[in-house]
Amino acid sequence: MMNKTYPYYVANKPECPNEDLAVVDKYTGAIATRVALADADAMERAIAGAVRATAPMAAMPPYERQRVLRHCEKRFEERAEELAMALCVEAGKPIKDSRGEVARLIDTFAIAAEESVRIQGETLNLERGEKSKGYRGFTRRVPVGPCAMIAPFNFPLNLVAHKVAPALAAGCPFVLKQSESTPVGALIIAEVLAETGLPEGAFSVLTCDARVADAMVTDERMKLLSFTGSPKVGWKLKSRAGKKKVVLELGGNAACIVDEDADLDDAVQRMVFGAFYQSGQSCIGVQRIFIHQQIYETFKNKFVEATRALKSGDPKDEQVFIGPMISEKEAERLDSWIQEAVKAGGRILCGGERQGAMLEATLLENVPTDQKLCAQEAFGPVAVLSPFSDYSEALDEVNNSVFGLQAGVFTRDLYHMLEAWDRLEVGGVIIGDVPSWRVDHMPYGGVKDSGLGREGVRYAIEDMTEIRHLAIRTPQ
Repeated sequence: MMNKTYPYYVANKPECPNEDLAVVDKYTGAIATRVALADADAMERAIAGAVRATAPMAAMPPYERQRVLRHCEKRFEERAEELAMALCVEAGKPIKDSRGEVARLIDTFAIAAEESVRIQGETLNLERGEKSKGYRGFTRRVPVGPCAMIAPFNFPLNLVAHKVAPALAAGCPFVLKQSESTPVGALIIAEVLAETGLPEGAFSVLTCDARVADAMVTDERMKLLSFTGSPKVGWKLKSRAGKKKVVLELGGNAACIVDEDADLDDAVQRMVFGAFYQSGQSCIGVQRIFIHQQIYETFKNKFVEATRALKSGDPKDEQVFIGPMISEKEAERLDSWIQEAVKAGGRILCGGERQGAMLEATLLENVPTDQKLCAQEAFGPVAVLSPFSDYSEALDEVNNSVFGLQAGVFTRDLYHMLEAWDRLEVGGVIIGDVPSWRVDHMPYGGVKDSGLGREGVRYAIEDMTEIRHLAIRTPQ
């Protein structure tokens, strides 16, 4: 279902001057398609196009922006299986999960269509004293202008949607760079956008190397940088972004607490999803699991049994849950972390074997907290189990991290729920489920090394707009 070649898009138009980027099937390693790579000239034309489109995009009535978003929603539904198979091949995501991500792509554009016609301002009472008698105040939100967007490989449809759809709703032109590992989905989105009546220059979707993409970060004509990726890269980009607004959605080593009153069967079922969905390649994938000592052995045995039952293999197989990691290099890296943890005293409960880019779903216990598997972002199918006796101390252990994206707590104790919400240093606390859970209209983002700002359509629109105030004096 994939084309032999795909163009990139500059100022709404496809260009295919070369076929330099080979996109491989992440399971077989065979070349699946070829994509054009953009050079510095294409990047300059994309940025210049976004600048030219700034005024026309801002002038588009909300209903016209909504019409564009509705068109995308409809076309993604019509091309859903094509998008899912492309995702399955280029990312190695199991086909069932690929279809789920397509559904989220569609929903994110649907949410943006709804939000596009309700970007609200407010009326301010300015008459706080005799001096301001007769004054009235009003606010509205106006688009910031051209947005630079850099998206990662792990959710190449929905994470692109969380940048593109709010920008269209807000009236911002944009230049998007998608990961070279998984470019096809973003280029199909661009193909659909090209069917609409957006102003010339409103969007560019490029595949390029970091050297070419650097202009998106440093060029002062771009007014916002939205980056999703590793903390090391994200914070470095922020330091070089100049005066533009910066939104960072970075990494994590998400933790879960299983309290002594939790429904263990339910918690195990959700934990299997949270730890191993997408082969663990999610910034909110469950990595650290703290279980009350009274239920530790029971939970551990159930979790190990459920993990061993997961089917690994070709992601095109409808029954497969664990597909390949994005590359053999990444699988080798995580395999080495597992071996380091074992040498430091950790014990493998199940999994731990690797073949090429395929790494088994792996559980460990007794891993020292200073090991990479606990202290850094694993970004793969691995989780570490630890017992606790005091709930307050378990919260401290969750906070014992440089990251703070989301955390999950399985408890039925109302006071424990509220204590978690009060004390956990994260962007979101999920009660009765894993931190991997997300719906696309909720605020999503982190603190500490996990990032800056929030995604979730309405919250992204807030970042992509500025408040403009109007004060009116009535002569007395």
